[in-house]
Amino acid sequence: MTDLAFAGFVAALLILGLRQPFLWVLAYAYVDVVSPHELSYRLLSDIPLSMIVAPLAIGGWFVFDKNKSFQTSPSQWLIAMFGLWCGFTTLYAEFPVEAEFKWDWVWKGMLWALFVPFALRNRVRIESYILFMVLGAATIMIAGAIKTLLSGGGYGTLNMMVDSNSGIYESSTASTIAITIIPLILWLARHGTIFPKDWRVTTFATCLIFACLLIPIGTEARTGLVCIAVLGILILRDNQRRFMFIGLAGFGAIISLPFLPQSFSDRMGTISTYQADFSAMTRIAVWRWTLEYVSENPAGGGFGIYHGNNISYETSERIESAGSTSIQRRVVVDRGRAYHSAYFEVLAEQGWLGLGLWLTIHGLGVLRMEMLRRRYRGSRAPPGYEWVSPLATALQHAQLIYLVGALFIAIAFQSFILMLLAVQISLDLHMSRVRKQSLAKPLRETLREPGIAKLSPVLRSGS
Repeated sequence: MTDLAFAGFVAALLILGLRQPFLWVLAYAYVDVVSPHELSYRLLSDIPLSMIVAPLAIGGWFVFDKNKSFQTSPSQWLIAMFGLWCGFTTLYAEFPVEAEFKWDWVWKGMLWALFVPFALRNRVRIESYILFMVLGAATIMIAGAIKTLLSGGGYGTLNMMVDSNSGIYESSTASTIAITIIPLILWLARHGTIFPKDWRVTTFATCLIFACLLIPIGTEARTGLVCIAVLGILILRDNQRRFMFIGLAGFGAIISLPFLPQSFSDRMGTISTYQADFSAMTRIAVWRWTLEYVSENPAGGGFGIYHGNNISYETSERIESAGSTSIQRRVVVDRGRAYHSAYFEVLAEQGWLGLGLWLTIHGLGVLRMEMLRRRYRGSRAPPGYEWVSPLATALQHAQLIYLVGALFIAIAFQSFILMLLAVQISLDLHMSRVRKQSLAKPLRETLREPGIAKLSPVLRSGS
């Protein structure tokens, strides 16, 4: 039945795309986020869905979209430059096999991020794409939340529809993405037009937010707890009743403590005692190795360079016995440990230039969303564009949550985040076109005035 459900839904999207080719763009978003081919046992498991849907989406846009435009933004050029640099570093990577494997999916995500802004030319398309991103992630989050409620979850043991430790299905990544989409869920519930705003939409959005908040508990990923704290701080930014929100949030945290699994509380407690936690000490040791490596190789070592690290670190553990307390120290030697940070991931693999491009891409995204947020906020928004500032805020908050979560997990090239950047670019380009049209409109009306209209052929001829 599971195979039939996934195969039927994908087939329906592809068939409906024959009538409305834009649905193929949405179909790729679904395939990329949910990975139904990994969830299928037979029907879709051997079918390269991405390689089928992506050409359909791009080809359908190029052939059938009558209003297509090739207008670009600086962010797209930066992504293209970053992609080319990643391709260049792959050529001389110290671990060519591992580098080739990662490059095989990285370039596809970047190419898709470059294409999406061409297809999302209006509000309906932007909203539809966000909806597919959110609902695609929701299928994973809802499954994980249900299992958390039934079993309590566990670090590395929460199975969210598939036994996989890659992509969004990886526990820390799932926790980060779960909190990242909450601002988008709120925007869809308040300003979405595809589904009517009624109690059903509000109820589903509330339950979905609750499910997303359960994912850090079920996965016991400390990154998720940090992301929840960032979300709370960002919500205060536009909240008129900050003290009431802080009080309610604190009260909710207090009453939820007795219901949290003991394993979750124990693991969260290691945030403040990192020296006794092997995972935290490993990360710090890998980060030190990365800084030493790029000091000698400023251009980076290509994808998978972490396979060459050789690290050692000292841990301390408090031991209590017979009423006395002692500190036990020992030296741990390890090698081939992953980065556990998107920032150090980019630095080690792409060097200082790559890190600079990556930070500029995200910094520009945050800046552009802030500009849109302020330009269309409140009474400044023209009639019909009251949705722009809230969407820019939601996209900016989602990106900031990701950037904080990325401090502790290597998700620099996660396709979901690349799609989020693509939506930001799409909104920015759409509003740029709207502004140009609004500036051109008064000129056209002026040319129609008596007397001026007689001069318009001369003006158009350039005489």
